[in-house]
Amino acid sequence: MHYRTLVISDVHLGTVDAKSRELSAFLKNHTCDHLILNGDIIDVWHLKRRGRWKKKDTRVFRRILKMMEEKGTRVTYVKGNHDDVLDQIIPFETGNLRIVSDMVLETGGKRYFVTHGDIFDVVTRDHRWLAHLGDLGYKLLLWINKRYNQRRRRRGLPYESLSAKVKHAVKLAVNYIGDFESVMVDYARSGRYDGIICGHIHHPEIKTIQGIAYLNSGDWVESMSALAEDQHGNWTLLHYEAIIPEQGAQNLAEEAESAD
Repeated sequence: MHYRTLVISDVHLGTVDAKSRELSAFLKNHTCDHLILNGDIIDVWHLKRRGRWKKKDTRVFRRILKMMEEKGTRVTYVKGNHDDVLDQIIPFETGNLRIVSDMVLETGGKRYFVTHGDIFDVVTRDHRWLAHLGDLGYKLLLWINKRYNQRRRRRGLPYESLSAKVKHAVKLAVNYIGDFESVMVDYARSGRYDGIICGHIHHPEIKTIQGIAYLNSGDWVESMSALAEDQHGNWTLLHYEAIIPEQGAQNLAEEAESAD
């Protein structure tokens, strides 16, 4: 499949939960004219603590380089909060690669403000220590989720995301997502944009709020999702395991890894 634009965020390369192999396979089978890496692609926070960079993480960038060399794909890397080390070099541009703090995407006759989203998050912006604490709590939830699903597999049951359940069941999490979306839409309206494209909260979504398009690309830790724009300017959410059945997805990831 070839698209005008693909948006991917929150891969968190350098962590054990990053779905590097699946993302490499996805990018091998889904090409585009413009690839937007919308923040937290590399988890510098985790790497500084005790992270470990693996070959499968490097393969993601090798795949992106192939897209640039063989398909002429333009790549824009928008800085997030976990890869804020990029502040030291922004703005940067060479060939088909740009690294920015945010950008305006004009496509399909519309203007979108593209941002990772952390600058609109009061906790991340004003209480960094609390953001780090929340990050550790999320990592713990992912660890519990992994053990929980190992037991489910042994019983022949399908994968189930505890994190998604928490987001939809805990009032504080539901309110946080709702508040985040409202702030983003208000900013887009004040800037006279048709829509806003973001990531950060690991909650994939496409919807219209009070006439403003809100598009969130999700993440590559659990949802394995991406925003895709076709040649007519229509946006859809792509979910890796919805596109490819679970066993086929595993085989495709292995094939992509061996090919690289």
